[in-house]
Order: sequence, then C-alpha cells, then structure tokens
Amino acid sequence: MRTRRKIGIGLSILLLTILLAYNTISTQNRSATLTPIRHLVIIFQENSSFDHYFGTYPFASNPLGEPSFNASNGTPAINGLSGGLLTNNPNVINPFRLDRSQAVTCDMDHDYMAEQKAYDGGLLDKFVKYTGATGKSCMPNQVMGYYDGNTVTALWEYAQNFALSDNSFETTFGPSTPGALNLISGQTHGANPANLANITVNGTIIGDVDPAYDDCSGSPAVSMSGSNIGDLLNAKGITWGWFESGFTPTNYTSTNKAICNSRHKNIANVTVVDYSPHHEPFQYYLSTANPHHLPPSSLTMIGKSDQANHQYDLSLFWGAVDSGNLPAVSFLKAAKYQDGHPGYSDPLDEQKFIVTTINHLEDSSSWRSTAIIIAYDDSDGWYDHVMPPILSQSDDPNYDSLLGAGLCGTTPPGAYSGRCGYGPRLPFLIISPYAKRNFVDHTLTDQTSILKFIEDNWNLGRIGSQSFDALSGTLLNIFDFTNEGTTDSLYLDPSSGLPTA
Repeated sequence: MRTRRKIGIGLSILLLTILLAYNTISTQNRSATLTPIRHLVIIFQENSSFDHYFGTYPFASNPLGEPSFNASNGTPAINGLSGGLLTNNPNVINPFRLDRSQAVTCDMDHDYMAEQKAYDGGLLDKFVKYTGATGKSCMPNQVMGYYDGNTVTALWEYAQNFALSDNSFETTFGPSTPGALNLISGQTHGANPANLANITVNGTIIGDVDPAYDDCSGSPAVSMSGSNIGDLLNAKGITWGWFESGFTPTNYTSTNKAICNSRHKNIANVTVVDYSPHHEPFQYYLSTANPHHLPPSSLTMIGKSDQANHQYDLSLFWGAVDSGNLPAVSFLKAAKYQDGHPGYSDPLDEQKFIVTTINHLEDSSSWRSTAIIIAYDDSDGWYDHVMPPILSQSDDPNYDSLLGAGLCGTTPPGAYSGRCGYGPRLPFLIISPYAKRNFVDHTLTDQTSILKFIEDNWNLGRIGSQSFDALSGTLLNIFDFTNEGTTDSLYLDPSSGLPTA
C-alpha cells in the first residue's frame, strides 16, 4: 500500500509539473493539449533490435576511413552489450561488430513463433538456430551482428543530443504487420478471415499480410474490425495523416484500380519498389482506408477528412510542412529502400532518409512545438540480450513457443490468444526542443506507449477492447517541459551522420 501511494504521489507531482510548465508558455503558443507538444511526427522504421543498433553505445570502434564517433562526457550508461555477453555469450557464437562496408545484410527470420523459440524461455540462446537467416548466400551466424556509431552514426548523434530509451519493446512477437497495427490500435485481434496458416489465428494477426482495403495489395488480404487512433482523432476533429512513399499510383488498371510501382535503387544498386501495402496499417480498417489512393482535394485539406481519408503520399507531407499546415499527428513511412529493412534496405540508406527528414522539420515554423519519435516495427529477429517482460500470455498450440511447444504462459479467460508479448526490445528515440538532452530513459514502454501519448496529449480516451494502450508505460519522463522548448537543434550530414557545424 505504501509503495502504491508513493507511485501515485510521484505521478501526480509529474503531471502537476507538466501543467505548471505548460502554463508558463505564451498564450499564442497554447493549444488543447496536455503538454506543449502540438505536433507529433512518428518516423516508423523497419526491423532492428536495440542491440543491433545500440548494443555498444556510446563506445564506437572508430576505424580509419569511417565517420568517427566520440561520446560526450557524462553520457549515461545503457543496458547494452558488455563483459560476458561479448566474450562468453550463451548463443553458439559471440556478438560481433558489422563494419560500415557491411551495411547490406540478409533478412533474418522474424516470425511470431521463430522469435519466441530464439528467446527460449529467457535463456536467449537460440537466435542462430531459429532467427538466423538461411536464404541464398545467407549465414545464420549473421543474426548476432551489431552496428556501432561508425555506421548508425546519426542515430547515436541524436541520442547524444536528445533522448534514447533502452527499455522499449515491440508490443508482441512477430513481423511488420502486427507491429504496425499495434502502433495505431494496440490491437492485432479482429482479423477477417480469422484463420490463415502462419498469418491469422482465431482472429488475431501473427504474420505479414496485405490489407483488404488497398488496391495495391496482393492475395490473401485481411481486414480489421474495431477502432484505431485515426478514429479517435477524427472524433475530436484533430488533424492527422499517414504519409508513405510510393502511395501515389503510377497507373490504373482498366477497372480503375490503383497500381503502385514507383521504384528506387539502394546502395547495393538493387531496384526496390517504394510502397509496401502491409506497412500501411490504416488500410486494414474501412473507417480510415483510402483504397484507390486518391489525393487530397487540396493542399489545405491535408490532415482533414476528404477523399484521401488521411492517407497520403510522403511527398505531400512536405507540402503541408512548408505551407505551415503540419497536422497535429503525422506518421511517416519511408520508401522501402530507405526504411532500414534488411534484405532490401540498410542503415546507410535509412540514415539519409531520417537525417533529411529531421533537418527539414527543424527548419519548419512548427519546430518549437514538435516532437519527433523514431521507432521500429519489429526486430527482424536480430539478437538482443534483454528478455522482454511478458504482459500478455498466450497458449496457442500451433504458434506459441516461448516456454515450449504451445506455450507463452496461459491465455487468461476471455483474453485474445496469439498476442504473446511484449516482444523484442527495439530502438526508440525522441528528438524535440522539449526532449531531455543526452538522456537515456529506462521506463518500461512499448509501441503502444506512442498511442497512449497521443490519446493523453489530445484527450482522446482509450481504444478499448483489450488494446495494449491500457498497459503501456508513459513517455513523459523523456521530456522536460520546464525549458520552454529551448533545446538546440541538431543538423547532421545525411551521408556521414555527423554534425554539419
């Protein structure tokens, strides 16, 4: 009882501090938000575990010929790779550094069941066996590789100057589609059809599958019932949008169905189609879908309800930003060659997208009231040494395997199965004038902590129906709302990732 009382008092003091700080901001900058953040931009990238990008942070090898990273004095420690984890790892090989010249890698196995088997009930010793890549010219041992500040340089620089979390997790085990759905609804249950081998089980999505309300989807395709954050934002008249590269059709079929075929080459000179339907979560819900990829009726309607239904090409985001029309909530999805997904993207192409995006936002008129979140949809199966806390147990006989065949604990009475989670630990950063500087947050969070921040900041209420937003940890500890948005901007070079001044 005493512990609960202390926690309650602590949270009350935190909220009071936020509100008092908010009241010091000039009237012209106020909006109907809990915090001074009036614009939230979520850069939602692909497929990296925390250790894969930050395992040795803030210590980089700094070999000749690569961008050199040197941590600031007083950089806080993280829960990373050190000691026996590097020299006597329980897996069949030790973690090893991937050089900048090794930015292009194979895609690991990141299926719902394979990841659970890799974690092996908390032993975390079966990554090579179960999530290591086994395709053509791929070696399973590669799953133990990690990058440092000489390759993911920009991300380490952002961590130095803004805020990093080392305790943020995928909401459930599994690949991109569950991660994207959890971001916007905290919910992977409600799928139709309810049972597709390796994709849906008893109405819960556990695998990658295209959305039913998208002309550019393949077959099979799945729809989702229930509500998402777009519905809550619409109910309150808050502007928002999902902006994805390649969303604008390149052509139409004879029956007027959109064709999405724009392409780019990655650093390996491989041509990659820009748009991925199963990376666009709002297209699974009829209420928020734009099946024919229609453009907004005008630039001034971006973020508002019209024929585009809040689903846009990424290029339109910059039209909104540069015209002073940045929506309150924006989700950004890079072209596939720049989204960081191993197999067709890489950290260097990804860095160019992230840095170019943040540099541009820092130059916008909305910067002083903006927070940028860099988050990831799943881990790709890459090794991470932290066992996630299991807040959602499941015992599907065919797909759950964390504690042995058919077991990730026991599904509680009335709960949805197929949602074993939390899943793997993921990179998570916040870049904002209000972010604490050179700060590492240890608060337990997950993908739906983003959802919860949006709900609370704009007073939207909760999704309901067993959404994970009801369980998620807060992001508020990452911010300092007493500095009135004075944290310096940071401009980086898109190629090197190093500061430009």
